[in-house]
Amino acid sequence: MCLAVPGKVLESHDDGPNRIAKVAFGGVTRQVLLDFVPEAGVGDYVMVHVGFAISKIDEAEAKRTYALLEEMGAFSEVEEEQA
Repeated sequence: MCLAVPGKVLESHDDGPNRIAKVAFGGVTRQVLLDFVPEAGVGDYVMVHVGFAISKIDEAEAKRTYALLEEMGAFSEVEEEQA
């Protein structure tokens, strides 16, 4: 099963031919490639799958998805891994 997770773009820059962003997923930040969603900018929410932003979504949809993931306990697993 594949899962894309919403994240908020905090910053972005060009790195050669690629566009890279720092994206926040709850309390975790990761580098993500924005090449598939060139319209995404700082403050936007994107759906991320294996390090690639695959679509842009609105904030309300991102919050609904966060709520569902939290209900499933997905964020507690991430917090345990970081401890």
